[in-house]
Amino acid sequence: MREHAVPEFEIPDLPAAPMRAALLDWYDREGRSLPWRIRPEDRAAGAIADPYAIWLSEIMLQQTTVPHATPYWERFLERWPQVSDLAAAPREDVLAAWAGLGYYARARNLHACAQVVAFELDGVFPSDLKALLALPGVGDYTANAIRAAAFDQPASVVDGNVERVLTRLVRMPTPLPKAKPQIKGIASGLASPERPGDYAQAIMDLGATVCSPKSPDCAACPWSGWCAARAEGDQTRYPLKEKKKPKPVRRGACFHVLREGAIWLRRRPETGLLGAMMEVPGTGWSDNAPSEADLESAAPFEADWRNAGQVRHVFTHFALELDVLCATAPDGWTPDEGVWAPVRDLKEAGLPSVMMKAAKLGLETRLL
Repeated sequence: MREHAVPEFEIPDLPAAPMRAALLDWYDREGRSLPWRIRPEDRAAGAIADPYAIWLSEIMLQQTTVPHATPYWERFLERWPQVSDLAAAPREDVLAAWAGLGYYARARNLHACAQVVAFELDGVFPSDLKALLALPGVGDYTANAIRAAAFDQPASVVDGNVERVLTRLVRMPTPLPKAKPQIKGIASGLASPERPGDYAQAIMDLGATVCSPKSPDCAACPWSGWCAARAEGDQTRYPLKEKKKPKPVRRGACFHVLREGAIWLRRRPETGLLGAMMEVPGTGWSDNAPSEADLESAAPFEADWRNAGQVRHVFTHFALELDVLCATAPDGWTPDEGVWAPVRDLKEAGLPSVMMKAAKLGLETRLL
């Protein structure tokens, strides 16, 4: 028996003009006030967006929530108020200031991008999409977001919040990530040519504050009358997503070494995960836990290493289980590389989250 082909999903015609007007009217009343944002009333009063501040916020907000990113943004601007200041800063200082924000390749790209803008573009961020995409660490979403928010230029801005709004709007049957091209097409058709910056921020705010993942407030939504998922009562079903495979687990160990109130740390290699960040030195990470021979080979010196327990950290593509082995540095031992960081100033050491977990676990165990 011949099977019938499943017809491709046809994006419905949406009344773009009244939808834009409704969304912008809602944004004028209800849009979020964020420290890097120029709201409509600010623009009317003569305020001008700062491309540096907006670029910095967009890089920090990649895979990071607004409440978590905002204090970092404030500290960066206080310490490096101009892109030239950030470009001139030692990269180690930038990485240390970024510690705890995650996705550390962003910090390396941030510093590299600041240097390109400061030293090759005379400190001026470009507004052209192609030129923005050429900057280190700037992809399609970030380039469009900067173009819209910093320069009020037409742009199709699609983040996770926008994907949720638009897939519910049309009841998108194609799961993510396959649906991304269709979603971008819908976003482009709806984007406002008259108020592109406000529109881009409005649709992101709609997803962040009204069209939430689990409890959408449809009564407050300016697009509720056009929303197909609301009409069917299955809003929280969207966006559809392909089933994720379980994350593999990698294992390793780190050597928690103390001497006179200081902990031994070293800088990781330039490339790879957590590249150039500080670490509690240890073994490599692999599918299997390190053997006794592995530990003996990797240990910085012979000692009766005390196992403080294990820390677990989930990265984008795998989970890491790290045994924390503790010892006091023997008299006369000097490491070939690394630094001694005072324990009382551990927060200033620039440790990424997984290494901070390991450092704290070792310290807690020693106090028992």
